[in-house]
Amino acid sequence: MAVDRRARGRAVEVAARDLLQRAGLTELATNANYRGGELDLVMQDATRSGTPTVVFVEVRYRQSQAFGGGMASVDTGKRRRLVHAAQRFLQDHPALADAPCRFDVVDARGDPASPRLDWIRDAFRADEV
Repeated sequence: MAVDRRARGRAVEVAARDLLQRAGLTELATNANYRGGELDLVMQDATRSGTPTVVFVEVRYRQSQAFGGGMASVDTGKRRRLVHAAQRFLQDHPALADAPCRFDVVDARGDPASPRLDWIRDAFRADEV
């Protein structure tokens, strides 16, 4: 079961990354692990004029929306862990430390091989946690 879950997660993350890349974002990192948290995707959004934005993306898969879906599962504790991991990522990548940042969520559901994806830009802010 754990292997299936991992494979399902990988497939959904690939679909999310493809969606974001088609929208013009570029990949900086995947599955960046830090003590206390993991960043599923770290992307750079240079689609608007000015300094490119570093985007920390949490990919959440739910087979159904019965319990509120993926976005609902990004609670205060999860947000806190994501912010901490993002701070560590920026410490490890000082060239990005002064760039604007945002936290997005990709809410995925349905068939993992071809999931339905909802991209929530600026899903939460670091100063809210």
